[in-house]
Amino acid sequence: MVQAAVYLVDGARTPFLKARNAPGPFAAADLAVAAGRALMSRSKAGAEALDEVILGCAAPSPDEVNIGRVAALRIGCPQRVPGWTVMRNCASGMQALDSAVANIRLGRSHMVLAGGVDALSRAPLLFSDAMVRWLSGWYGARDTAQRIAALRKFRLGYLAPVIGLLKGLTDPVVGLSMGQTAEILATRFGLARRTQDEFAVRSHSRAVAGYAAGHFGEVVPLVAADGTAYAADDGLRPDSSADKLAQLKPVFDRPLGTITAGNSSQVTDGACWLLLASESALRRYDLTPLARISDSQWAGLDPAQMGLGPVHAATPILRRHGLALNDLDAWEINEAFAAQVLACLAAWRDADYCRTELGLDGAAGSLDEGKLNVDGGAIALGHPVGASGARIVLHLAHTLARSGGRRGIAAICIGGGQGGAMLLERD
Repeated sequence: MVQAAVYLVDGARTPFLKARNAPGPFAAADLAVAAGRALMSRSKAGAEALDEVILGCAAPSPDEVNIGRVAALRIGCPQRVPGWTVMRNCASGMQALDSAVANIRLGRSHMVLAGGVDALSRAPLLFSDAMVRWLSGWYGARDTAQRIAALRKFRLGYLAPVIGLLKGLTDPVVGLSMGQTAEILATRFGLARRTQDEFAVRSHSRAVAGYAAGHFGEVVPLVAADGTAYAADDGLRPDSSADKLAQLKPVFDRPLGTITAGNSSQVTDGACWLLLASESALRRYDLTPLARISDSQWAGLDPAQMGLGPVHAATPILRRHGLALNDLDAWEINEAFAAQVLACLAAWRDADYCRTELGLDGAAGSLDEGKLNVDGGAIALGHPVGASGARIVLHLAHTLARSGGRRGIAAICIGGGQGGAMLLERD
């Protein structure tokens, strides 16, 4: 069956702003609206041409639960344009794109605004169950005597907050944080701390060079309520070095672990949108696409080794299209952790892993790292969980267009033991 073509027309994202132990200057909807308005304002079609809006978000706030609809209306979409929200942890933004692709191929939509957002600095502090039970008793007290009895049961420890972000970054099935799963991969593939730190330094140096070369044209500036302007991702460290990173202590497996804040992705706030269209919509509005979204794949694997998700999702795409790793002109693999990306590369080189886990006859080979994350990745740029899957697809499209490349894959690992990947092509 020949599937209808789906085109990536344009995209925009906000700067990714590092969380600094306090609520950031923008709510998630503010970020989505800023990027969405910038994108639609330069579109020949305009918001009135959209058939739907789909937004991925891993941690919407209580007042923005269906943040896709909130953003759609605030961007200026007519009320008839439905807006909805999807959640697939780290790949929420990529899931939004995949949902849009499906609806376009089915003919239900012709032009869709899809992407992802998260404001992780605003992840909530929660009451413990003990505090909630105490409050229930307090509010249920009918008279002064019952309130006094309730006060006698109160303990100061009840006030200790539950950090929502830490809960969200811990897998409830295996009881491991995402960082602990990266430690497992570092041990499995023998990834030394120095190797991870050097990969992190490369991420920063490539991102700094990418900005200097004008490779981040998709980033639109933000202006906060106090007038502060944000023109670029603010977590870049131009002076990063392996020696400096070596001074950081392990975070997830003390004291002997290898995963630190320096070789992990940054907790950030940010949004990213892509405008997707059918061939008929291209003709109707005289649009020139950046690329075609030719294929996608979702995969499941051991949650304790979730970082290998890109391998499990990208490999079936390669097989379907008869491609080897280096037949592609560019790769984007989201950098949740340096160890996680390095483990993916090691898994493809490992004949036993490829046979037993991927069903291949032998090793897939060595991916040319000169094609991988050419402008850095989430270690330098940040990882607003809901937005990252959309960001890597958008930047891959720009990389192919700039370099004259024909094909590329964007892939991402997903908390809970999953992986997602998308194949982009250009004529």
